[in-house]
Parts: sequence; C-alpha cells; structure tokens
Amino acid sequence: MIPVGLVLGLLIVALLTPLTIAARIWYEARQDERPRSDAIIVLGAAQYNGKPSPTLQWRLQHALNLYRDGVAPAIVTVGGKQPGDTYTEAGSGRRWLVEKGGVPAGDVVAVPTGRDTLESFAAVGRLYGERGWSSGVVVSDPWHSFRSERLAADHGIEAAASPTRSGPSVQTRETQAYYIVRETGAYLSYAFLGGDGEPAPPSGGDRPAGGGGDGAAGDGGTGTSAR
Repeated sequence: MIPVGLVLGLLIVALLTPLTIAARIWYEARQDERPRSDAIIVLGAAQYNGKPSPTLQWRLQHALNLYRDGVAPAIVTVGGKQPGDTYTEAGSGRRWLVEKGGVPAGDVVAVPTGRDTLESFAAVGRLYGERGWSSGVVVSDPWHSFRSERLAADHGIEAAASPTRSGPSVQTRETQAYYIVRETGAYLSYAFLGGDGEPAPPSGGDRPAGGGGDGAAGDGGTGTSAR
C-alpha cells in the first residue's frame, strides 16, 4: 500500500509545479533585457502573401529599435511556412527589415525553418554554430519569454528576452491569463515530454495560416557581412 504521506506529497508537487512555472512566466514577461549580443532573434508569426501580420510587424519594429540602439550587429528572422504557403515568416520579416526598416541586407539573416518554437530554435542553434555566435536577444510576445530563453539555452544560445508590448496577447486580463496558461502547458510539455506543446493559437495569435508565395527576394539568402 502506498503511504498516504507520499500520495499527499506527489499531489502537492503536481499542484505547485504548474503554479511555479506560471509565476515565472508572469515575472519574465515583465522583464526587458537588452545586453550587447551577437544577434537579435525575431521569432516568427503569421504573414499574408509576404506581408507581415500586425503581430509579426510589432516584433520586427521592436527588433529594429534594438538594432538601431546597438544591442546587436545582426538580426535573425525565424519561421517557416504553413501548408499551402510559399512565403515564409522568416523571409517576410527579412524583406520588411531591409525594405521598410532600412537595415543593410547583410545584417539580416533569414532562417526559414520551423513551424513551432522548438523547431525554430533548433535551426537557429545550427546557424549560431556555423557562425561562431553565442549570445542573442529574443524578440517575441511577453508570455513567450520564459520558454524561449529555456529553448535557446538548450540549443547553445546564451539568451535574454526583450518582448514586444503590443498585440493581442497583452490587450486584456483575459487574454493575458489565456497566454499564461497556454505557455505553462507548453513549457511543461517540453520539460517533461520533450515536445513543443504549442496548441493552435486563437485568431490573431502567433501562427494562424499565412498565405501566398515566397519569392527569392524574401528569404534572400543569409546575408554576408555578419559572417
């Protein structure tokens, strides 16, 4: 027979673990870290026919501000494409930064791989290994900061997070609570099962279906001056 004390202990751990993770997510969401780094990493969000969605554009603008402030000499845009798309999130983001933001093409590296955060960081980790980089500032939504830093670290990147403060995930207390619960589940799924654990986001979230086709100018290679 299993001792009652052991059962109670396991129940307490099962209850406190997600609460502790949720508290860490809440805390990290309120931080804005901007150490001098090798690159600024922009996590993907939806694009429509090569045009960044509002969520992605907010992230790109924030990354552009960090770049102009001298936080890093390079920007990495990340993200693949949804079924039926030809444009990628990474390519759309790179094009926006070069054409709209005026960033030199050689300073923007597109990594058009990954349909979730785990796949994205695996691809970015390979890029970092190729270039001899070690540090990065991750740009995403506030509630994504805690898990993003963990995934980055597990792929050899010393990461800090500087999240955006605009978008559907920060509009109301209800949406904030939703994203904290969502990220708690995703983090626990990764920590205990090794999976990304990302559910489909609500309308206007990180990765609704994109659309269109990715021309050569979109992914545009990986840049040269940052090598």
